[in-house]
Amino acid sequence: MKVLVIGGGGREHAMAWKLAQSPKVTKVFVAPGNGGTALNAKLENVAITDVQALRVWAQEQKIALTVVGPEAPLAAGVVDEFRAHGLKIFGPTQAAAQLESSKAFSKAFMRRHGIPTADYDTFTDPAAAHAFVDRLGAPIVIKADGLAAGKGVVVAMTLQEAHDAVDFMLVDNKYGVTHNEGGARVVIEAFLEGEEASFIVLCDGKNVLALATSQDH
Repeated sequence: MKVLVIGGGGREHAMAWKLAQSPKVTKVFVAPGNGGTALNAKLENVAITDVQALRVWAQEQKIALTVVGPEAPLAAGVVDEFRAHGLKIFGPTQAAAQLESSKAFSKAFMRRHGIPTADYDTFTDPAAAHAFVDRLGAPIVIKADGLAAGKGVVVAMTLQEAHDAVDFMLVDNKYGVTHNEGGARVVIEAFLEGEEASFIVLCDGKNVLALATSQDH
């Protein structure tokens, strides 16, 4: 069968490399891929990133399975688009992907379901955000709501750093992240000390399969 891997990072390179080793897989395409995938004779890069264009291409190529790596296409609804046209694709729907694509959504989800998380509040108004920072004090964590290529979090050790981060994200919107017509939004939360770890599982809605843990550095 033919498999499509969506993404262009090292993670997608690793997935495509491993998928190509399966005797059931005849061809692995990577969209858009990278220099590493281009060097592998078993992989073929596809210069398409638009969600609808990818779906049309997958239909034309009779892709049996698509695996999505990055957050951005998930947030753009690539899984919903493929499934709506009868294509098999591995990844969360656009609604479920909000747990990753929107920090405000995920924090509200955790609060709603009693999942332990740092105390926080969400702001679109800079003055209210600055007042909250003054009230909580430093250290404090400022997060841009939305996808910011992994760079949308500032752990401010001083009040000045915190206020600068609020201006950077809310006033200047340097990350270019918008959540609606109102513009930028930030999540400000209490600083927590300790080790950070990700516990990763696969879930089909009923069953849970635990994978290895990981940690950002």
